[in-house]
Amino acid sequence: MKRKNYGLLAYILVCIIWGSTYLAIRIGVKSMPPFLFAGIRNVTAGSIILLFSYIRKLEFPNGLEEYGKISIVGFFLLGICNTLVVIAEMRINSSTAALLLALIPIFIVIIEQFIPGGSRISLMGWFGMFIGFAGVGILSFSGGSEFDMNIFGIVLLFLSCLSWATGSVYSKRTVFTGSIVTQIGIQMFAGGILQVLMGLFAGEVSKFKYSPSGFGAMLYLIFMGSLIGYTSYIYLISVWPISKAGTYAYVNPVVAMFLGWFILHEAVTVKMIVSAVLILVGVLIVQKSKITEKAEEIIEEVIDT
Repeated sequence: MKRKNYGLLAYILVCIIWGSTYLAIRIGVKSMPPFLFAGIRNVTAGSIILLFSYIRKLEFPNGLEEYGKISIVGFFLLGICNTLVVIAEMRINSSTAALLLALIPIFIVIIEQFIPGGSRISLMGWFGMFIGFAGVGILSFSGGSEFDMNIFGIVLLFLSCLSWATGSVYSKRTVFTGSIVTQIGIQMFAGGILQVLMGLFAGEVSKFKYSPSGFGAMLYLIFMGSLIGYTSYIYLISVWPISKAGTYAYVNPVVAMFLGWFILHEAVTVKMIVSAVLILVGVLIVQKSKITEKAEEIIEEVIDT
């Protein structure tokens, strides 16, 4: 299988798996305190990956400075972004969270437009973004008794989008030493430690109790959301332009809505179908919209003249 095909597989896994994690998080925070729930998940997943790396004798980073650079990615993607999502889902249902996090590729594209050497997309790509976001908007107004537009929760999710986009761009533009598998383990462990410390500071230890549904949700998030989903994402942004890799967030709401229908027997409306088509078409347009370096040079020459 060619390298680009691995990228496509990683993209599909991220779209499907992360679309389902919103439901798992929603179930988990109903019975477990948010910081420790998220922190234990990430520390456990990170430890498993680091143990695997050690057993397989994979390369580890060279020096504390390298560990620090890798940990920064973990702080942005997990310690901050994931924490904000978990707290937000105590106030907003999982489908709404998935919809609002569709803003991530918009944040990524905007950040990269102001960075020298960042990935650029054509006008058609911006049009694709508009179509995808229009689909998200239609999906947002598809109705449902559980749709909760909590202002504080919305603000938290906007901040989580910014944190994830920042961490993704930083990861894409920074050279790290060590195996990519080891790097992923360090990111998860570092982000999880930050979350656990926040949980201890917030006094969540006394509130942490065993719950079958909460424990089941945590196991799902550890093995599917972290070990498979997060690993796929880190690999994806290493082989695809970050502005395109981030379009997975347009597909996640579709998956979240489908799970609502499949598991909770929620109705599927015409608006949902229309929005799903728009979202997927928008993703396809953005995926095909990268401007090559040569094309950028030609455009700059035209502008200069």
